[in-house]
Amino acid sequence: MTAWMKPHRIALLVLAAAPFALAATGMRWDWIPDYSDLIVAGLWRTIWILVVTCVLGFMLAVPLGLAQAAGPWWLARPAGAFCTVIRGTPLLLQLWLLYFGLGSLFPQYPWIRESELWPYLRQAWPYAVLTLTLSFAGYEGEVMRGAFAGVPRGQIEAARAFGMRRFTILRRIWLPQAIQRALPTLAGETVLQMKATPLVATITVIDIYAVSTRVRQDTYIIYEPLLLLALVYMIIAGVIVLLFRRLEARLPARLG
Repeated sequence: MTAWMKPHRIALLVLAAAPFALAATGMRWDWIPDYSDLIVAGLWRTIWILVVTCVLGFMLAVPLGLAQAAGPWWLARPAGAFCTVIRGTPLLLQLWLLYFGLGSLFPQYPWIRESELWPYLRQAWPYAVLTLTLSFAGYEGEVMRGAFAGVPRGQIEAARAFGMRRFTILRRIWLPQAIQRALPTLAGETVLQMKATPLVATITVIDIYAVSTRVRQDTYIIYEPLLLLALVYMIIAGVIVLLFRRLEARLPARLG
């Protein structure tokens, strides 16, 4: 008998499947075909916002962490102040300040309204992407600071003794080990970033959360859209965790 065929595991699987079977048979799901196109569009918008903001945020977090770990004071202090402000203020407040604050200033300048950027600046999604990117960078910048500081100094000094340039040391020794150290935390921060994406619905970005809200407003069906929404987020979170675990498994286990 395999490990998964033991009686207590079978019982747990049955108990876990029971709520899904009850939901599938005892609730209303006839609204899904009517909103299928909107659901797909909202899901796609949620995924690409998550991917873009995490990639851009991490690219910004690396210099932020490096500046705090090894930069001069005129770089370390602004980087530390940025991370402190981002981590110390609510994400919803940051989003509203950029969209309702900065976004409301642009129409007052004719040269902005007549520029090629105006078709984008008048929409909500650039402000959502910018806010989530800065938020991710602020949190991951502090993580990368600790990761850079955790790389043994002996390796850096040895590389310098061999005559390596600073950029070569960063590219071949310092950055790879810092990323490896930060990888487990990065996985958790990515999941948290996914959970923060519903906030973009407050500035009229139609993501999967906004689609759920619209279904509830149109049909007065409460629980089914919320259950579907929870299932979608659980699947996305599971995929994120699986990808990071596979990435960690492909990296060498020993550091330093």
